[in-house]
Amino acid sequence: MDDDETQSDVPTRREYMKYGSAVVAGGLLAGCSEQSGSEATPTQSSTPTASTPTETSTPETERYSVTMEPVGTLEFDGVPERVAPFTADYIDMMVALGHGDAAQSIWYQGRYKTRHYEELDGVSIDLDSLTQIWNDGISKETFYDIDADLHLMDPSAVTDWFQAWDQQDLEEIRSNVAPFIGNVIFRRTDSWHDYRYYSLYEAFEKVAEVFQERDRFEAIRSMHDELVATVQSRLPAPDERPNAALVFAGEEPEEFSPYRLSGNGANKEHYHTLGLSDAFAGSGVDGLSTTDRGTIDYETLLEIDPDSLLLRYHKRGKSREEFEDTILSYMQDHPVGSQLTAVQEGRVFRGGPIYAGPLHNLFMIERYATGYFPEAFTEDELFDRQRLADIINGNV
Repeated sequence: MDDDETQSDVPTRREYMKYGSAVVAGGLLAGCSEQSGSEATPTQSSTPTASTPTETSTPETERYSVTMEPVGTLEFDGVPERVAPFTADYIDMMVALGHGDAAQSIWYQGRYKTRHYEELDGVSIDLDSLTQIWNDGISKETFYDIDADLHLMDPSAVTDWFQAWDQQDLEEIRSNVAPFIGNVIFRRTDSWHDYRYYSLYEAFEKVAEVFQERDRFEAIRSMHDELVATVQSRLPAPDERPNAALVFAGEEPEEFSPYRLSGNGANKEHYHTLGLSDAFAGSGVDGLSTTDRGTIDYETLLEIDPDSLLLRYHKRGKSREEFEDTILSYMQDHPVGSQLTAVQEGRVFRGGPIYAGPLHNLFMIERYATGYFPEAFTEDELFDRQRLADIINGNV
């Protein structure tokens, strides 16, 4: 900000949104949700402060609030224009709501799967414009450089998941840059996540409230509900559906990091839609969490011998053909891996994104319905791409 701007009596729109919201979020660290606005009045300092209504204040009719655990309630004076998300599931929500251009950051670009946007006319995101927050740690300077209006991330992600900051660091960024709102939704296996968990569409609805995009949200939810109803009406009986082992694997896998198909987690909701059961159930194998980073080998997999395998890997955007030519081919030639029933019967699939947003979810339901049950789903597409693109582009 230059000297002329710092001497102005009237805060800019970004300043008003940012600092007005920060006052309501004052209980961030304690997780409180009901607080009143400040009684301070604006000054000519370089750091704007919250004020009681004046001639330059945002009209009450334009203000709105969003409540989401663990932060509580934030009050907004306008839709945020620069937003710093953490995981790709929240960026996918922003894209779905027509606000992908507002996204400024991501914690790890390699785990943001964007191939599905190529099937939606006029829908894309500039990955190179996203600042990667994680670089051998999480620097506060990066947050200052991004200078967002809002951090669309669970504050526990940096204090408890990565243990990168303490509460004082969090309060510094909240006070000097922008407030936080968000909830880690991709899994629910971490002991520190002892507050409310949100399903994918519960979190998506909160993000829609942040961006004031109720119509887009309802239209996409309607498409989702139609797809789920269509798919579930044509599934075979539960005892005729295969179980699945969901794991992380490398290009030439020799060990696997297990996930659990059962339990909460937005990255597994499409599997639940199809009624796939967890091959690790009752096996004593636990899923990845903050404290459990265990791996299993081919011999353990062979003991369980799942009906199907869902393999996740770090590289972005691998096609089915590339997957078959690399990872699957390696397993087919492996002396133990080739003995797995899933490998022999051709039920080895890409595991999909770990940070799955609502657009990911639609494509994943379709992918696994047609992959697991080709006799029941013979058509190539189970939902209307053009309709979805029109909604995202504003033609609700």
